Amino acid sequence: MLHAAGVTGVSVRLETPDGTVTARSGVSDLVGRRPVPKDGYLRLGSITKTFVATVVLQLVDEKRLTLDRTVEQLLPGVVSGADNDGRTITIRDLLQHTSGLYDYTADVFPDPSAQTYYTNRWHAYRPEQLVAMAMRHKPAFPPGTDWAYSNTNYVLAGMIIQKVTGHSWEQQVHDRILRPLGLRHTDTPGTWPFLPRPHAANYQQFAEDGPMVDTTIPYRPFDSGADGSMTGTARELNHFFTALVGGRLLTPAALAAMRTAVPVPQDSGHPTGTRDGLGLFFTPLSCGGGYLGHGGSGFGYLIRAATTTDGRRAITVSAHSRPADPQTAARQEDALRDLIDHALCRTA
Repeated sequence: MLHAAGVTGVSVRLETPDGTVTARSGVSDLVGRRPVPKDGYLRLGSITKTFVATVVLQLVDEKRLTLDRTVEQLLPGVVSGADNDGRTITIRDLLQHTSGLYDYTADVFPDPSAQTYYTNRWHAYRPEQLVAMAMRHKPAFPPGTDWAYSNTNYVLAGMIIQKVTGHSWEQQVHDRILRPLGLRHTDTPGTWPFLPRPHAANYQQFAEDGPMVDTTIPYRPFDSGADGSMTGTARELNHFFTALVGGRLLTPAALAAMRTAVPVPQDSGHPTGTRDGLGLFFTPLSCGGGYLGHGGSGFGYLIRAATTTDGRRAITVSAHSRPADPQTAARQEDALRDLIDHALCRTA
C-alpha cells in the first residue's frame, strides 16, 4: 500500500499477544537496491518527544516538578520578547503544544531546497540559540487558549530537565528509560550524524521535478535536540510504548495526566478526532476505540509508533522517502495511517 504510493522502502513491525508480524517492501537504497533490512535502525524524529515527556512526568512523580510550574520560574528570562512571556506558560503547555510559541524550525530551514540541505546540514545549534530564534517571533495565541505543534516547546522541556536534575535530558532518558527497559539499540546521538547498520537510506525530493536526494545524513539544525534526535529500532520502540502505556514507567496519576488530551484542530494534518496529551497522541480507530502513540518525520523519512490503549498491541511503521508533491505526500500519509488502523483493528 505504502510502496505502491511511491515510497522507496517501507518496514512494519506489529506485536500482538499472539506473536509478532513483520513486513518489508521496496528497497533499502536506490543504488544497490538491496531489500529493506529486518529490524533496521531508524531515525525516531519527534517520537523523541514522548521519551522527554516521560522523563518530565517522572520528575512530577518525584515531586521535583509540577505541571503548573511556569517556564519563567524554571528558566528565568529565557522566554521573553516579542510578546512572549514565560510567566504565563506552564510545563503542561509545553508538553501539550498549547504554549503558542513559534516553531523555530522555519527559521533554520527558510528555503526548502536541496541546496539549503547540503549547505546547512552539518551546522548544529545549542538549545538556547534555538529558543532565542523563536523569541524573535510573536506567539500564535495566548498560552492555553489553542493548540499548535511547535518543536520549541520540547527544546525548552529538555532545558528544564537539565535545570531540575543537573544532568542532560539525554542522560536522564538513558538512566530512567533505556537502561531499565533494556533498550540497548535506542540512543540519543545528539549531533552524531550516522545511523548504525543495518539501516535503509532516506530520500527526500525537494522539488516536484527534482531527483530523490539521499538525506540519510540528518539536517542537524533541527535533528539534534530534545525535540527529535533519537534513533532506535521498531522492536524497541514497540517495547517502549507498551511499557509506557502499561504503567511500567509512570505512576497511575502521572500516566493519567499524560493521557489527558485536548482536541487537535481539523487543519493540523491529523486524522479527525485526534487529541494531544503530554507527548502522547490519541487517534480514533475505525473499529471503535483508539490508539496512543506519536509520529516522527524529517527529510526523507516518516515513522509512526502506536499502541492500543491497553498496551497489549503495538505497531511501528517506517517509510524511507518523502515526495515534493503535496498530493502524493498526503496519499502516503493516508496509506500509513490506514495501515496502522487496519493492523490494530484486525487484532483488537
